[in-house]
Amino acid sequence: MDTPLNARQLDSYFIGFTPNPLFKSKPRLITGAEGSYLHTSDGKKVFDGFSGLWCSGMGHSHPKIVEAIQKQVAQLDYVSAFYMSHPPAFALTEKIAALAPDPLNHVFYTTGGSDAVDSALKLALGYHRLKGNATRTRMIGRERGYHGVGFGGISVGGMVANRKMFSTLTLPGVDHLPHTHSLEHMAFSKGQPAWGAHLADELDRLVALHDASNIAAVIVEPMAGSAGVLVPPIGYLQRLRDLCTKHGILLIFDEVICGFGRMGANFGAQRFGVVPDMITFAKTVTNGMQPLGGVIMTSEIYNTFMDQPEFTNSAFHGYTYSAHPVAVAAGLAAVDVFTTEGVAQKVLEKETLFQELLHSLKGEPNVVDIRNIGFAGSVEFASLPGQPGIRGHRITEALYDAGYYLRWSGDQAVFAPPFDATAEELEALVEALRRCIRANA
Repeated sequence: MDTPLNARQLDSYFIGFTPNPLFKSKPRLITGAEGSYLHTSDGKKVFDGFSGLWCSGMGHSHPKIVEAIQKQVAQLDYVSAFYMSHPPAFALTEKIAALAPDPLNHVFYTTGGSDAVDSALKLALGYHRLKGNATRTRMIGRERGYHGVGFGGISVGGMVANRKMFSTLTLPGVDHLPHTHSLEHMAFSKGQPAWGAHLADELDRLVALHDASNIAAVIVEPMAGSAGVLVPPIGYLQRLRDLCTKHGILLIFDEVICGFGRMGANFGAQRFGVVPDMITFAKTVTNGMQPLGGVIMTSEIYNTFMDQPEFTNSAFHGYTYSAHPVAVAAGLAAVDVFTTEGVAQKVLEKETLFQELLHSLKGEPNVVDIRNIGFAGSVEFASLPGQPGIRGHRITEALYDAGYYLRWSGDQAVFAPPFDATAEELEALVEALRRCIRANA
């Protein structure tokens, strides 16, 4: 057991997306991790049912990725991200492009999901301007959508708590499609709900309101993870694709969560059979072991930026740590693990088991909905009167004390199991949650 932190040490760190006083009254301090388990400072072993933060699905401290990082940092620690690069960056680009659906064949690198989204929005604006459509500046996101914490991301995002403190500085010219979740029409759906494809038709109303000549892009998560696993209705994403194509609007899939196996496919685009114009990615591209993100774009978008005067920057945009050598090394190793260990296939093979275990909680006290797709799921609880989020916190806190970690998201327990989770581990996780639900009824 490690020496506990003192109050001054605890008070020095302002932790994001965390009720800091609550955390510091009972800190969760992790000192090690291996495979599907976290090791705490007080000597406990906790099953990581959320894969870190949607990002460590291939297991903590995967030896192949650890080795790649160690070798790379001793060989080339950093190289400028502007006007030079390093060979592995191009090797990783080729591998990522090969995993994405055609014609998404080119990658722009960032350091994570938030700046990947901001980059995609800027690339959409730049593309239309270079094509002579400079009036196409309006962006359309979706209610309850999460696209990171940059000003672009919170502008197109639709999570109220993320926006309200900063709303005076969100981007102008942004609209939102309605979210796709309805307890009345789709509660306890297994996989994609049958109801809701028509909600995509709201895009036609926004086109009629603003005219397509003023709209640059629509951005959605194929599966909205941070809002609590909101699964797209059957036909919904295809309808969005058709409308965007009809009106010349770019379609961006934010796959920071969905990409690299979580949906039982390389990307959600393949799982749902819809090809966007851009895909943002991060998290599992390095298995969470180094910060790396990016935007995959079509050849049409890429070639438009390349077709400029010889000494003009293709885009006046980039990051100091784009394609950082150590992050790229982690990415190459993680993508190798992803392909050689058949991660997407593992998810498909265990998805039905995971689904049935999750839905066995239907009928437990205060459970009002259960949702799932791939290796992502959510159990939603009725709120305590006048105290939204408290029941969910109490249940997941009790679950952590019992040795299992799930993400607390309001009155929801959100699952993102490790890809190598066994049937026994999944069953033990669900049964532990069942006990905590009953204990906090």
